[in-house]
Amino acid sequence: MTRYGAQFGPDITFLGVDPVDLDDAEALAAADVVVVGAPFDGGTSHRPGTRFGPMAIRQTDYLPQDGSRPHLALRVDALRDLRVVDAGDVEMPPGEIERALGALEQAVYRVSAAGAIPLVLGGDHSIALPDATGVARHHGYGKVSMIHFDAHADTGDIEFGSLYGHGQPMRRLIESGALRGDRFLQMGLRGYWPGPETLDWMAEQDMRSYEMTEIGKRGLDACLDEAFEIALDECDAVFLSVDIDVCDPGHAPGTGTPEPGGLSSRQLLDAVRRICRELPVAGIDVVEVSPPYDHAEITAYLANRVCLEALSALAARRHGISHDPAGPLLEGR
Repeated sequence: MTRYGAQFGPDITFLGVDPVDLDDAEALAAADVVVVGAPFDGGTSHRPGTRFGPMAIRQTDYLPQDGSRPHLALRVDALRDLRVVDAGDVEMPPGEIERALGALEQAVYRVSAAGAIPLVLGGDHSIALPDATGVARHHGYGKVSMIHFDAHADTGDIEFGSLYGHGQPMRRLIESGALRGDRFLQMGLRGYWPGPETLDWMAEQDMRSYEMTEIGKRGLDACLDEAFEIALDECDAVFLSVDIDVCDPGHAPGTGTPEPGGLSSRQLLDAVRRICRELPVAGIDVVEVSPPYDHAEITAYLANRVCLEALSALAARRHGISHDPAGPLLEGR
């Protein structure tokens, strides 16, 4: 599995970190986190363009592509405190969804089996199926819980005559046994889909969905506290899946199926930081960034920061930093 490089656009790595070849077992074993690009939008039901998401997430920043990003609050530099490398884009041929998803699953499994955390840059949300399956193949079917940020449940059955698409990966994951329905936590759902039949199926699986109305009433932190207890019950690891449309379109306009009334960018970043610092995260994907519909790179910047917040929290967890340091920024320096 030779490093493919970028499928769309220039061959760059995430903020200038070192490249890695998935065939290089020694390099993979030395890595803490491996960035994997999934430039695929063949599962999209509405506005396309997420095939260009990995390129945008990797490069959208006003700072140099120098492999360094000190975090002001956590006092860590994730790209240096962790061994973060970039495997480039998985070759995912447009129009061949089963072949594309199969190639991604194998790439994610290789990373996970080497002992590293895969950070997958999407792509539409159909890629969550191979991402979480690849991680579960290593950690054990039914041993990985899912925390899923999204405006939509993505639990559809057959859409447009297909079992695969960005509205169905969570159902396929549960049906396959890779993940347990009763260890599936969804944050930020809202809007007008899915319908009653799909909601009934979700209830039968004991899925837990925190709709925006509940988050607004109880507060995001209270919902996360409860979700964390469920996620760690009889599971050894957590997969974090972030659909950028969980945020209000004012904060993330560049996405295929925008839904008004979502989280703010600040809420999402704070939540991702908590999850990656407090839970045993074994895999992450960030999906549904569609640059053709973005404005002033708002969505790409947010997705880039979601990745950095996750990486910084992983570094803080390694260093035993359980809370954000208080006091002036220069204190102790």
